[in-house]
Amino acid sequence: MESVVSFGLALLLAPLFPGVILKTKALFAGKQGPPLLIKYFTLIKLLRKGSVYSASTTFVFRLGPLISCAAAIMALLFFPFAGTAPLIAFHGDVIMVFYLLGLGRFFTIVAALDTASPFEGMGAAREAFFSTLAEAAIFVVLILFFRMNGALSLAAYFSGSQPISIIGSQGALLLLVIVALFMILLTENSRVPVDDPATHLELTMIHEVMILDHSGPDLALIELGAFYKLFFYASFIACLIKPPPLADPVANTLLFYGVIMLLYMVVGVVESIMARLKMDLVPKYILTAFALVFFAVILTLEIV
Repeated sequence: MESVVSFGLALLLAPLFPGVILKTKALFAGKQGPPLLIKYFTLIKLLRKGSVYSASTTFVFRLGPLISCAAAIMALLFFPFAGTAPLIAFHGDVIMVFYLLGLGRFFTIVAALDTASPFEGMGAAREAFFSTLAEAAIFVVLILFFRMNGALSLAAYFSGSQPISIIGSQGALLLLVIVALFMILLTENSRVPVDDPATHLELTMIHEVMILDHSGPDLALIELGAFYKLFFYASFIACLIKPPPLADPVANTLLFYGVIMLLYMVVGVVESIMARLKMDLVPKYILTAFALVFFAVILTLEIV
């Protein structure tokens, strides 16, 4: 029952935290900013509208939003929020989780290509290239975690007998991993400095240009899937940096979501003080994350 409540709470609160990013950015700009519940209002507004489909699209275009949102929700089923046992767990599930996220990205890309729009095709090509580089860094992280506790399960990483945490004996190595994972979070969720979710210039857009033809409930599903995906990566980092679990489950949950809110505020700060990178510098940025994690793996090698 505790796992069900934890999963339901994650689904309910995931759209709240992007409002924290907007509030943080507004604070840096000296503005009041939108309300924290702005994303809920946006989802409700989109669900009340109808969808418009181009004559050039097929069923693939309609499947894209549904599968991308469903894949993100499925990924959350495997995550031990606040140290609570996940609803689904087995050895090797962490590989399945990231391929589920990859499946959602794949259908978003093919839905963009299905529109026959050159702009959306351009964004799809960029998304496929950058996500491939980020995926390499992610799997190096999994190799490192396997070396640290011999498991390939999110439950074993964060709620098992030997949880991986910055407070442990290998905390120095995890500092490199946390920085790399934060860079991957910004990449995989189309945030500054890789992409700018607020831009309206097609030539500089990546994710946003792929969803230009989506509207109404379809766009709501894409937005909701993006909220869950961002929440997944933030939770992954939060489990690495949060203090040891408390005896009281309510206090432990509040602590976990407090760390999550702090991470979203850091995202807002980064977007406030940095500009997006030139397109040819984005691969170097992603490969920097890969290099940090790869260096951490090298440090774990035993000298024979």
